Amino acid sequence: MADETIYNDNPSLDEIVFQNRNKEYGAYDLRTRYPQILTKSFIVGTLLFAVLVIAPFVYMKIQQMNAKAKVEVDSNLMNVLKEDKIIEIPKEKEPPPPPPPPKEQPKQEVIQNVVPEPKRAPKLETPPPPITKQLETTTGLQNQEGIKTPTYTPPPPPPSTGKTATVEVKPKVSDTEIYDAVDQQSEFPGGINAFRQKVSGNFDTSVMSGDEGTVKTEVTFVVERDGSITDVRASGPNSDFNSEAVRTIKGIRNKWTPAKINGQPVRSRYRLPLTMQFAY
Repeated sequence: MADETIYNDNPSLDEIVFQNRNKEYGAYDLRTRYPQILTKSFIVGTLLFAVLVIAPFVYMKIQQMNAKAKVEVDSNLMNVLKEDKIIEIPKEKEPPPPPPPPKEQPKQEVIQNVVPEPKRAPKLETPPPPITKQLETTTGLQNQEGIKTPTYTPPPPPPSTGKTATVEVKPKVSDTEIYDAVDQQSEFPGGINAFRQKVSGNFDTSVMSGDEGTVKTEVTFVVERDGSITDVRASGPNSDFNSEAVRTIKGIRNKWTPAKINGQPVRSRYRLPLTMQFAY
């Protein structure tokens, strides 16, 4: 509250306005203390804003300090052990497919040389000359040659070689059946070692804990007639390793050269054993 007994040589605007008025009502005191209240409010608001801005960075720093150290796993693709042979369960023999229906040989039209039968030209009968002309004619002693008619000579028959044309008919292969025995195996561009390098480079080792040691599995898939692979499966004791092997092989987009039977592309099944060693 302002003291009215003190005289000020330079009165402020508020003192001039509230001169000889009731200064105890509160308006005079409120307007006098307004700059101080405004300054305190600005300082407190600035401090609160700074705290809100810095708090996320402090929280992130605390999280980084308390985070666990990452464990790096070293994985190396090993060669397939030759002594571990894969024993396949013998499959029940399926009845052989019925033989294809006999293919009808194309009929060849035989054109025979038909010799037309020669026919005599119709005889032209000329009317006898009148009697007056007949009396004027004289008989001669010299023979005169008549008009010769050409005779038709048929062409000679074609020479016979005594051989009959044979057409080789290849057995038709199925577009949907998956073959295990083929004439030409399916092949990856660059060979199977190039395919193994792609599997090793795309394998995510973070799915493994790192203390498994040597892990093995067998991956089977179908190489389609267009070179793509489908029906990828892995049969091994470690489910995490099987799942990652299937994901890695499905992610390889390079197309294979399909297997062939009688020179025709067919669907075939491919088996690929994988062995990896995991250690800290």
